[in-house]
Amino acid sequence: MGLWFFFAPEEPFCALRNLKKITHGIMVKTAVSSLIGIGLAGLLVGCGGKENGEGGSTGAVPPALVITAIPDEKVSDQEARFQALKAYLAEKLDIKVEFSISKDYAASVQRFANGEVHMAWFGGFTGVQARERVKTARAIAQGNLDPQFKSYFIANASTGLSKSEEFPAEAIKDLTFTFGSPSSTSGRLMPEYFIKQITGKSAADFFSKEVQFQKSGGHVATAEAVQAGSVQVGAINFKTYDSMVADGRLDPEKAPIIWVTPDYADYNLTVHGDLDKHFGEGFIDDLQEVLVGCEDREVLKAFNRDKLIPATNEDFAGIEAVAKELGLMR
Repeated sequence: MGLWFFFAPEEPFCALRNLKKITHGIMVKTAVSSLIGIGLAGLLVGCGGKENGEGGSTGAVPPALVITAIPDEKVSDQEARFQALKAYLAEKLDIKVEFSISKDYAASVQRFANGEVHMAWFGGFTGVQARERVKTARAIAQGNLDPQFKSYFIANASTGLSKSEEFPAEAIKDLTFTFGSPSSTSGRLMPEYFIKQITGKSAADFFSKEVQFQKSGGHVATAEAVQAGSVQVGAINFKTYDSMVADGRLDPEKAPIIWVTPDYADYNLTVHGDLDKHFGEGFIDDLQEVLVGCEDREVLKAFNRDKLIPATNEDFAGIEAVAKELGLMR
C-alpha cells in the first residue's frame, strides 16, 4: 500500500480532620458543631474533588486506590473484569483498592480530572486528554501490544467485500459506516485519521451517508452492528474483534475484515502524579513495578493483554498530534 504510520515512540478523596481545613487548590466545605460543656469544636471536612490542573488532589490521604477504565466493551462486564486486578494490587501493595465504573469514555476522563479516581485504563486518546487536564499525571504502563496497535475495518458479508491490502475507498464510500465511541482511539481517532490521509477528506465528507457512532457498548457494539447488518462497515479495535472471534461471539464469515490500518500507540495506565504524597514515597514506582511484573493471567484479562510493559507520556505524542490535526484537541 505504501502507507506506513508508526507512533513510537462518585468516590472523592475524603478525610476527617479536627480543627483544620485542608485547602490544596480546591474549595472545601466544612460543618462545625459545638461541643457543649467543654468548649471544643469538631470539624468535618468533606472533600469534593475539583479539576485544578495539579492532580485534582485535596492533600488528604485517600481511603483506597480507586481505579476506573474506559468502557471499551460492555459496561456491565467491567466490575467482574477488574476483580482480579483489585485483589492483586491490594495484596502486593498492602492497600485497599476499589474499581469504579465510568459510564462512557468522556466520564472516565472527567472523573480522573476531578480527582475521583487515581488510576485509569485509558485508550491512547483518552489518556492524552486526561494528562492534558491533569498536568502532573503520568502514563506508567501499557500492554505489550499497545506500541504497535491497529484497527480493523470490517463489513457485513452481504456487501461482498473481502480483505484488501489497499484501503477500499471506492467500495465503501456509499455504504453505511460506523465508528465506535467518539473518543475511542482505535474505533474513531485513528480510523478517521487514515481515512483523511488516504482520501484527502474527513469521514463525514468521504462517506455519502451520515457517519454513525456506537455511543455505548464500545467495540462489541460495533462488531454486533456490522454482523447483524444494521450497519454495513465499521472500524474496530483489533484485539476486541480477535477475542470475539476466538470465543464465538462473532462469526468472521458474517463480518469479515476488509482492511487493517498501520500501527499506532494505544492503551495505557495513567495515574495522578501526586500519589506518593498520599500513599508514601516511591508508591508510583512500586505500582509500576507490580503492574509490569504481573504474570497472573487472570489479572491481565482486565486489559486483554498477555503482559504489561512500562510507558511514558512521550509514547503518546503521536496520538496527541493526530487529535490536534483532526480538531479534536486544542
